[in-house]
Amino acid sequence: DALGEIVFVDLPEVGSDVSSSESFGAIESVKAASDVYAPVSGEVVEVNAALADAPETVNKDAFGEGWMIRVKLSDSSEADKLLNSEDYTKSYEDE
Repeated sequence: DALGEIVFVDLPEVGSDVSSSESFGAIESVKAASDVYAPVSGEVVEVNAALADAPETVNKDAFGEGWMIRVKLSDSSEADKLLNSEDYTKSYEDE
């Protein structure tokens, strides 16, 4: 919500490597542009190509049709450190 309506999404190509806590792409909204950071390290195995024509899907259904990339983990232990959506929401609401 802080960015407003998403109007453009720049995503990596399939086969690219991403690193935990590093930028893998960017999103632009009517208000600003922002990097998007990988929660885990690994190889991009799928990119949501539908976002090229409908980037606003990220706003409408971020946990469903608005997914950005699928990653094959290079270190499966990184997944143990991830928050579920409820805990993530709570983490920034407490700030």
